[in-house]
Amino acid sequence: MPSKILVIEDDPSAAELARLYLANDGHKVLTALDGAEGLRLALDEAPDLVVLDLMLPRMDGITLCRRVRETSQVPILMLTARVEEEDRLLGLDSGADDYVTKPFSPRELAARVRAILRRTARDALDRGPSEVEAAGVRADVRKRTAWVDDSPVGLTRTEFRILVMFLREPGRTFSRDQIIETVYGYDFEGYDRAIDSQVYNLRRKLGKGYIRSVYGEGYRFDDG
Repeated sequence: MPSKILVIEDDPSAAELARLYLANDGHKVLTALDGAEGLRLALDEAPDLVVLDLMLPRMDGITLCRRVRETSQVPILMLTARVEEEDRLLGLDSGADDYVTKPFSPRELAARVRAILRRTARDALDRGPSEVEAAGVRADVRKRTAWVDDSPVGLTRTEFRILVMFLREPGRTFSRDQIIETVYGYDFEGYDRAIDSQVYNLRRKLGKGYIRSVYGEGYRFDDG
């Protein structure tokens, strides 16, 4: 499922440039040209990430960020033409997760968005239930241990994280990109085929055909 990105930027050209690059990365992109409309979309549309300009009409970015933080922990990436350290710290203190200075490189912006989404997905994996189970396969997230029918299974750290991801949503098909975003941190520098090797090793260790390939889509944990 594509991530939903909200771009709040009062310069139509900059907003469109950001939209094009983020859409090219596979995201669904919403745009707002002023702070009031941006706040409405941030609250109503529940985006996965907000790209927020600081200098906005009708409501400035700092105020908007604080308003969003009253009810949501959505990641916020600020765009700022202010290069002084105090201005950058003000944005981070108001609740932003990262910032990009203007004029911005759309490639850097897209890379920062990918990084934050991967980090957010990884953090969500760590914050879930401490123990998950499906079809006789069980994992203790805190102890990083796994069992198949009460027999312990030795897994690498990456294999274990992939298993936890599958056990939390058995029956769901995950693409390679979704596995990367969920399991790895934002500093991942490999390639999607590396995931095939990780899944192959996990499948071999679990046995019994728990993990199935879905042609052209990815992998799923078969709990039926």
